[in-house]
Amino acid sequence: MPVGGRATRLLPLTAETSKAALRLLNRPLVEFSLLSLARQGVRNFIFGIKGYTNYRDLYDYFGSGYGFSIRYNIKPRIHIKYQPNIDDIGSADSARINMEYYNINTPLFAVQGDNIFEIELEDLMRFHKKKNALMTIVLREVDNVKGLGIADINPDGRIKQFIEKPLPEEAPSNLANTGLYVLSPKIKHLFKEKGIKKIIKNRNRLDFGYDFIPYLTNTDRAVYGYKLKGKWFDVGTPNNYLQAMQNLLRGQFSMLKDFGGRIDEKYKIWVQGESEDSAIRRHEIIRKVRLGKIDIKGPVVIGRHCLIQEGTTIINSCIDNFSRIGKNVRIENSAILDRTIIEEQTEILDSIIGRHVTIHSNKNNPTKINSTSVIGDNVTIQNGCTISKTKIYPHQSIRGNFRNEILMTS
Repeated sequence: MPVGGRATRLLPLTAETSKAALRLLNRPLVEFSLLSLARQGVRNFIFGIKGYTNYRDLYDYFGSGYGFSIRYNIKPRIHIKYQPNIDDIGSADSARINMEYYNINTPLFAVQGDNIFEIELEDLMRFHKKKNALMTIVLREVDNVKGLGIADINPDGRIKQFIEKPLPEEAPSNLANTGLYVLSPKIKHLFKEKGIKKIIKNRNRLDFGYDFIPYLTNTDRAVYGYKLKGKWFDVGTPNNYLQAMQNLLRGQFSMLKDFGGRIDEKYKIWVQGESEDSAIRRHEIIRKVRLGKIDIKGPVVIGRHCLIQEGTTIINSCIDNFSRIGKNVRIENSAILDRTIIEEQTEILDSIIGRHVTIHSNKNNPTKINSTSVIGDNVTIQNGCTISKTKIYPHQSIRGNFRNEILMTS
């Protein structure tokens, strides 16, 4: 799993956090991929990490994979390894480093850390083996090719041409790269070819989409396209994050349809909390829901140790652990990350609120956040703010009204 760049499209959420560790439905984003593969028998994972933040966030949370295995009852347990402390110059270079360092002599399944997917791994591997492929790229049909890598394939699935992010009028097909690859161990020898060394020298980069795949197709290597039959969610932008959250809440990821603590089989409402302390708070929230003192509509996940006061409405949203929500708050189609305080009368629509955020608000000066606004970690928002289509970077105190702005620290 290459985990390299800064994930600029998800800023300010990723200003100080690895994209793979960004919380989605109260767990790190990459956990969905790990779970999908672990439940199909994969037991060995390598995080192709570049940079301190990526290493810190993933190693501190996952370690060697022991805790993950216990949490999801994966037996025998998974083993997670990490890229040695060697900076790569792209996703394909990360694969090169790790295949050499860990002496990998079996097929390698490469997965991008910001995607959530469902794939029948056995079927994919059968296809790869049948074609005697050097590399198999998982493709999916798309309506809009903008910003995607596009492949042109023969009737037998062999890729004739691959173009990374072509202009729509120049795209050879509508088959897009999902960032899921099967690599033959023989591919290790290609990294030593003069053509690859020339690319590295001239571009100081070896990326799968821009460099390595075009090199393979241009030199007539056996690269095949496998059409994805399952779901695939890109979580690379705030809009996509919120859409993926909605899809997951509605049960469109078969590997994880129960988020823990469902209060009733009739409704998709989960209030998490298993320990004695968190169970007390869980039961209090459920009591308020059943008495009609809290209005919850559509699928909603509420994390552990949350406090939600009366008069609050939550619709199609996720509230992460240790969050406190005051009276008469409205949260709709939004993600509230952990340890956030939201005071009374706040309205949050179609937005993402980062970790450890405080939103001040009262009856006379209510705060409103909407239109895919993204609030970074540890931000304080003062009473009476209206924030629309705005990004706020971490560790700021904000006062006033903002529309379509980016607020960065000075």
